[in-house]
Amino acid sequence: MEKGIKIRKIRAADVSEIVAIQESILQKKVSKKWVQMAEGHLKKQEALGFVALKGGQVVGFIIGEIKWEGFGLEQSGWIQVVGVHPRQMGVGIGRILAERLFSFFKKEGIRDIHTAVRWDAGDMLSFFKAIGFDRSPFINLRKHLD
Repeated sequence: MEKGIKIRKIRAADVSEIVAIQESILQKKVSKKWVQMAEGHLKKQEALGFVALKGGQVVGFIIGEIKWEGFGLEQSGWIQVVGVHPRQMGVGIGRILAERLFSFFKKEGIRDIHTAVRWDAGDMLSFFKAIGFDRSPFINLRKHLD
């Protein structure tokens, strides 16, 4: 990993920097709903996450959550969103953020961690595979309402 990177627990005050990173990844503005989701998520009791800092600036983030039993799962960890500023990608920031989150989950007695990725998001699929993820026994289902 690149030198000069520090990892700390995420704070609600980090939302504007997280939004900026997400917008630089997407190369477009995020919706107000996305911002509200991030803000709301960080206020939840079950929410957790970390940011990567370089020179005092947030350059990466990971937001997770502990979900209780349901849909055939025992208590489990979930990665809701992860992002690294495009200029900082490829140096291990995403991996170290994930490892910090995994360590937290493990201390909480959680052994299974889940996330969802679009089937056509090759870069994200590669990232998650590189940090040890594999297919789960679940099928992601969707119903579109008109």
